[in-house]
This record gives sequence, C-alpha cells and structure tokens, in this order.
Amino acid sequence: MVNFSLTLLLLFTLLLGHGIVELVEASDHHQSADPTSQPYRTGYHFQPAKNWMNDPNGPMIYKGIYHLFYQYNPYGAVWGNIVWAHSTSTDLVNWTPHEIALTPSDPVDGHGCWSGSATLLPRGKPAILYTGLVDSKETQVQNLAMPKNCSDPYLKEWFKYENNPILSAPIPINATLFRDPSTAWLGPDQRWRMAVGSLIDNREGLILLYTSKDFEHWIKTNNPLHSEKHTGMWECPDFFPVSTGDQNGVDTSILGPNVKHVLKISLFDYHRDCYTIGTYDVNKDKFIPEEGKVGGVPGLRYDYGKFYASKSFFDSAKNRRILWAWVNESSSWGDDIKKGWSGLQTIPRSLWLDKSGKQLVQWPIVEIESLRENQVDLPSKFLEGRSLLETSGVTAAQADIEISFEIKEFDKAEVLDPSWTNPQLLCSHKGASVESGLGPFGLLVLASKDLQEYTAVFFRIYKGQNKYVVLMCSDQSSSSLNNKNDKTSYGAFLNVDPVHEKLLLRSLIDHSIVESFGGGGKACITARVYPILAIENDAHLYAFNYGNEKVNITSLRTWSMKKAQINIANPIKSVASDESDKF
Repeated sequence: MVNFSLTLLLLFTLLLGHGIVELVEASDHHQSADPTSQPYRTGYHFQPAKNWMNDPNGPMIYKGIYHLFYQYNPYGAVWGNIVWAHSTSTDLVNWTPHEIALTPSDPVDGHGCWSGSATLLPRGKPAILYTGLVDSKETQVQNLAMPKNCSDPYLKEWFKYENNPILSAPIPINATLFRDPSTAWLGPDQRWRMAVGSLIDNREGLILLYTSKDFEHWIKTNNPLHSEKHTGMWECPDFFPVSTGDQNGVDTSILGPNVKHVLKISLFDYHRDCYTIGTYDVNKDKFIPEEGKVGGVPGLRYDYGKFYASKSFFDSAKNRRILWAWVNESSSWGDDIKKGWSGLQTIPRSLWLDKSGKQLVQWPIVEIESLRENQVDLPSKFLEGRSLLETSGVTAAQADIEISFEIKEFDKAEVLDPSWTNPQLLCSHKGASVESGLGPFGLLVLASKDLQEYTAVFFRIYKGQNKYVVLMCSDQSSSSLNNKNDKTSYGAFLNVDPVHEKLLLRSLIDHSIVESFGGGGKACITARVYPILAIENDAHLYAFNYGNEKVNITSLRTWSMKKAQINIANPIKSVASDESDKF
C-alpha cells in the first residue's frame, strides 16, 4: 500500500524545488548564526555560504575561467526570490563568489529569473538564455542577457536585451509550462537552434525547437525536436553530441559521422533526469532515438539517486564535456531553515559515450584528486561471508574510496525473478542487512562504531536467464537516527559481466552527501544522509560482505579529502541591469 503522507511530502518537495509552491521567507532569527560550521556542511562540494540553491545554470569556460550560475534565494533557506547567483573558478574545485548576475525586474522577469543556459557566439562572445517569470500566474517567457564588458574574464556584470522577451509560449502551449532554454547550437545552414521544455495535451512531454539567424529573432520549427506521450512535463533540456571514437568531448555545434547525439530531459513528474542516445536529422531538425524512450521509466538515467536539473557544457580547454546537477536535501524543511541552507551541486563529472555506444559513462573530474591526502592502501584480501573490514587512517567523513571486487564462484548466486525489473524497488526490499549467496558486499560509509548508523553502497549478483546480473544499491535505511529524514534506497542494474570483469566502486563522501560510481561510471547513485552519531571524527568506514560466498577485494585505496575553498563570501548585491546596449 502506498504511504500517502510520504507521497505528499515528496510531491511537495518537488513542487517547492521548482517554483510551483512558494513558502514564506525564513526569517534570520530562525536560522543558524554560522551555517558554515555545521556537521552537514560539505568540504568540497559546491554550495553557497548560506540559503537556498537549486538548478545549475549557464556553466561555461570563458577566457580560461570556469563559470557557474545557479538558482538562488538570497534571503532564506527555502525556495523563493529566485535570482542567478554566480561563481568562478580556475580548476572547477575552488570557487570565488561574485555579485548576483540576474535579478527580477518588470516586465520580462519580475517574478523570477529561472533556469537557462549559456552559449558562446562567434568570436567567443557569451550569451545567456533564461526563463523569466512574468507574473504571479507563473507565465513564462524566454529572455536574453549579455555581459557588459566582454574583456572581463570574470563576467561580473550583465545587462538584459532591450527587446526581451525573445520568446513567448506559442499556441496551444500553456504559458506556465514553457521553460529552461538549452545551450544553442549552430546548424550547417548557419542558423542557431535552441530547445525549450514543455508539455502538451496534459501528458505529452516535448522539446520545442527554435531557429535564428542573429540570436535575437527566433522562429519555431514546424515540429518539436522530440516528444513522447504519457511522460509529463519535460524541463531543463540538454542536447549535445558525443564522440563515437574516444572519450573526448565535442563542441555543442559539431555534426558528422563520428558523433551521436544525446537528448536529456528532467522529468518533472518523477523528479529524475533521463536521457537517450540517437541521431540528429539536421535536414528535418528531428532527434531519432536509437532504442528506448527518453521519457521511459526507469529508462537511461545519469544518476539513480538525488540528482536533478542537470546541465552540461563543452570544456574547450581540455576537450571534455562536463556535467553538473542539483542535489536537493533529504532533511525536513524545518531542519533546513534551522541550519540556514539547502541544496548542493554534484562534483563536476566528465561525460562520454561508452564503447558499447548504448550508454554514457560519468567520472568525477580529475581535478578533484588534487584534494586527496593521507592515502591508505590495503593489500588484496578475501572477505569471508558475513564479515567486516574497517579502513582506518583516513578522515571517514570527508573521503574518496576506490574498491575493486573479484568473484570466483557463482554457484550460490540467487536466481533473478523475471518480475524483478525495478532496481530501486529491489534494493528497498533487499537492503544491506538481507543476506544472499553473492551479496550484499561493498562499503559501509558514514558509519557509527556500533553500526547504529551507516549508509551502505553495495553490489548483489543474480543468476539471470543467459547471464549474471549485477545490482548496485545505495541503502539509506540506517543512515540516521533522525527519522524525519527521507531515507529512500536507490538502485541500478550495472552493465558489467562479473564473470570476466572486476566490480569497481568509487564513493565520494562529504559529510552529508555520498556520490557513488559503479563499474567505472556506468551507474551512478547520489545520496543525502544526516547521521547523528557518525559525524566528524566519529565517522567510520568499512568494507563488508554479508553474503554467504566469499569475495576477493583485489584493491582498496582510500584518501582523506582536503577542504576546498568554495564561496567564502555571500553574494547578495545585485548588479544586473536593464541597461540598453546594442547586441
């Protein structure tokens, strides 16, 4: 039976996060005096010094400087008063805050500057496309903004195009369901293309496509870039090419025989980011999926945990595509207000096409390894069934762990019931405490010494019809003694062959977030957890095997992670302007 109160809670959290429900601003006297000195503040994940943050917006590299804009409430730890905050970096690890880039101003965005993207025009001039909330009825339009001074590598000041809005919702699109313009790309006809998320006929999600010669005047194409029935609202679209020959990223406008295209959308109704791989017919301006559906549930997903409203960009300095996403809280609204902040960004991830050509692979950017210290290596070891192995010598609350398992015997593998098609449901039924033949085995992170609290990231191996099936789980059911938190367990089927391949797991632990990468990045799960006992120096780390068959740990390497310098100051002064300037 469905837990109706939990369903309402999750729905309200979703609506809150994307602007459908507005809460009263949290007053300062209800918030922590120093939000940065708390056990759940992260050490190396991007977040502002305080207050609410959600979608990443307009990531790009400009004159050697990385830029990240993001949805932000300058006045409280709940959604509301949304502006574009702005930070820059030279390494994607340490970030400097700047003045707020875009703030609401009548008539084009008087009720909010919502999500959008950045595009580099010819000669490298940046432009921002974003959604403006026109009125209290949530009418949405698309706007254009440009930097005041293109010689400034930090792009500290922006102005809004004098003829905004550049787009209003076309008939019969509901103007309250028309948002989040993508990074634009240039077609072979030298016309720009831009994708906008929407919904039609109540349940058909679609991506509207617009073209322009000058980036100011846009025309809707006759048909959407792609659409699917019975999927609900599509928001935060991302459309980009990936190389079929190597792991290098390619510019968003690249076309040709050596690339496939990826269409990613954020499914509003399910609060998940889904994607599909296919071909882009430039003559018809249509995306053609190779197999499956972009809106399919479960479908292909970037991440099977807390991960939404993702945005990617091409890093021309290192020829790679970088992916960001918003990670919302799993704590109660009251706790968020009390601690004075809400929301994180994932570690930036490099993104490329798997050699199979059927899925994407993600991996934390190599720069994050600069924070590693106090490396601890454990020799190869068989881990007997129902056993634990503690890893000491690292700061377990702020760590990076890589572990590799090898399986020799498969006779005890549990038979996979054909009806077990939902990995998340399977992980919730078969958590870390449920033993079987092969599994669960993996890591217990943010664990108290007595194991009253822990987050388990682990594998199980099942015997399928023609192959062995690997299930990857992140089990938060015992993550905290605070039962007000959302402790949903997450799961994914991992596309690896355990007979011929080692099972690789990497987990980035940062106080209240656990980002895990299975099979070298073929499946990713992000979790938010708030232990009461397993905090700071009282957090422990274990490798474990609760299955009946022994497994071989072929490699276990752990590092403490240093603290990054992220948004030490709090940007609240607006420098956005309606100043007219020739585009």
